[in-house]
Amino acid sequence: MRGKEKKIKDNRKKVKKINKRKSNHNINIFKVNGEFKVIPLLMNILIPVLGGVIIGYLNKNTMNTYEMLKKPIFTPPNNVFPIVWTILYLLMGVAAYRVYMRNKQGADDKGAYFFYLVQLMFNFMWSFIFFTFRLYGIAFIWLVVLFILVLITFIKFIRVDKIAAILLIPYMIWLMFAGILNFFIWMFNEM
Repeated sequence: MRGKEKKIKDNRKKVKKINKRKSNHNINIFKVNGEFKVIPLLMNILIPVLGGVIIGYLNKNTMNTYEMLKKPIFTPPNNVFPIVWTILYLLMGVAAYRVYMRNKQGADDKGAYFFYLVQLMFNFMWSFIFFTFRLYGIAFIWLVVLFILVLITFIKFIRVDKIAAILLIPYMIWLMFAGILNFFIWMFNEM
């Protein structure tokens, strides 16, 4: 019996060790090196989300024009766009928060936060070029430049915080889709 009890006890210790190792690998995207700050998180989320809301409000009168455009068959319904952009802006905000926190903790962000802000301004400006001014060709070129800026931001983020970079991947995928959609709208309506 003693041998069996010892084996059971040893197995329990092994299981505890394995569970402890597993729990150490849990990812909390809001904690950066074990540190969590509410105000910087909210500020970094608020910047893109509020910016997106303001841009949407300023362009609300252009939606009738958008609905009249010839669009490719793979164009999502109009109600998909605000949902997707809200999610993307939230992810961008959390990514920016993580880089901001790493910077505050002494990491050199190598201009990552600067590129993040530049690409965000490019993102906001695209809406005016496309919806307000109806310059679909320029909007497409603008999106290509925006994608390059986001790619640079991604590379800079990955050097500072891998999780922050990963949070930008859905945004990059959506930008590629938006670029294709923009190209076809340009082709169908201006060429």
